[in-house]
Amino acid sequence: MQKQGKKVYAGLAVLILAGCLANLIDSKSQVVAQVESKQPSPILLAQAPLTKLTIAFASRSDTKDLQQKANQVAQLLSKELKIPVEAIVADETASVEALRANRVQVAFLAGRGALKAEDLAGARLYLAEVRPNYSGKYSYNSVFVVLKDSKLKSGAGKQTLEQLKGKTMAFTSPTSGSGFVFPVAELVKTGLVPNRDRLDGFFGRVTYGSGYGGALQAVLRGQADVAAVSEYSLAPPYITAEEAKRLRVLYSIPKVPAHGIVIDDSVPAAWREKIVKAFLTLNQPENNALLQSLYNSTSLVKVDHDSHLGSMKEALKRAGFQP
Repeated sequence: MQKQGKKVYAGLAVLILAGCLANLIDSKSQVVAQVESKQPSPILLAQAPLTKLTIAFASRSDTKDLQQKANQVAQLLSKELKIPVEAIVADETASVEALRANRVQVAFLAGRGALKAEDLAGARLYLAEVRPNYSGKYSYNSVFVVLKDSKLKSGAGKQTLEQLKGKTMAFTSPTSGSGFVFPVAELVKTGLVPNRDRLDGFFGRVTYGSGYGGALQAVLRGQADVAAVSEYSLAPPYITAEEAKRLRVLYSIPKVPAHGIVIDDSVPAAWREKIVKAFLTLNQPENNALLQSLYNSTSLVKVDHDSHLGSMKEALKRAGFQP
């Protein structure tokens, strides 16, 4: 009986030892696989200190010498954050892709781009631009614009938009928030079109300009009856002051979210706060001229990502888009 008990204990010991060895081998295999794939563990990635910051500045038609100005902003932020800061200039698509690939950690993006960055990269918008020519503090109007002497009557109701049936329409671009998404969403909301793919059933012809200036020039040259643009584009550098006098707003759509600054989720939370604080130093009198030279914004304000972009998300859904 005593010998039998010893055999049982010996068998249990062997099983326990085998289990321990199996766990050890499995753990070692995971480590080897991780090293071979050169992929840092999620825990180490989240805790990794930020040693360099790369920012994508949006290329916009109303800004000259952007790379030089972006470099100056990067130098200022570098002093505040005490780490190297690099500035690159890229369009919105490239900026979102760079966030997704972790090539940049911060980017200046429009509302739709910010939603795309959230979807693809987990980035969120923390700061929004304020401009003196915005109808809202950090939101602006999308507007339908016609010639000043057009027979179409300006107004705020559905009957104003009903006048556009059969007309030639010049949108800013198929991806523009204020120059396409919001106008189409408004037409869907009023029941005049079913979605963005059925515009030809309402308008006589649909064209797209190469930006705000191109859409407005189509109206000024008699190539289109109406253009859809941002309210702030009715002035230089998009068109001349004299050209602006020949135009008027037919219909306005409010609450287009202002462009802003997004930060990737790979940046530790403590550093996100430091980055936001560093950007807010551009509001200070000694730095404000530099901020204004970028995109004509006079200040940056903290915003809640979901609240700020809620109207854009709703407009995209109504018009039949994905963010």
